[in-house]
Amino acid sequence: MGETYLDASLFLGMHSTDPVTRAACKGFFVTHLHLPTVMTYEEVGRCDDVVWGRPRRIQDLYYPFMDVLHSVLDVRRRGYQVSDLTHLDAHPLTGLRPRERLLLSVVSATGGRLVTVNPRLLRASSAGLPVCSPRPSQETAPFPDELESLYRQSLALEVDHAEV
Repeated sequence: MGETYLDASLFLGMHSTDPVTRAACKGFFVTHLHLPTVMTYEEVGRCDDVVWGRPRRIQDLYYPFMDVLHSVLDVRRRGYQVSDLTHLDAHPLTGLRPRERLLLSVVSATGGRLVTVNPRLLRASSAGLPVCSPRPSQETAPFPDELESLYRQSLALEVDHAEV
């Protein structure tokens, strides 16, 4: 299988109001910290949009974690390309936002797989698209020392799925 794509729901899922989602998402990042992943600029920007909508105090507690994680995480940021658009209507799924359709198009065009906790995107797996959720986790191993400390501090940010 090709590259592993991440979306905003997975990234912000580490701060989910739902503890099961939060543990699964954190577990994914702890185990994939040094494995190659891909995130589109649109999904990175969606994360920022949600966080920037919070009070400055919450942003100041969250961003040190995000900054260090993006420095340590083996993530390639990627823009959309014309060739990605050829797959846009290959799987006409209803109920998806335009950015979700674009993301599925990129994943499909590159032969990758998408890891998400977005329920709309998870329904795409029933249409044969390579979409999956992170493995559930009861207890998650910690991040490396400094990153774990920053993560605990960043939990001042809580995100509901509907926001992403």
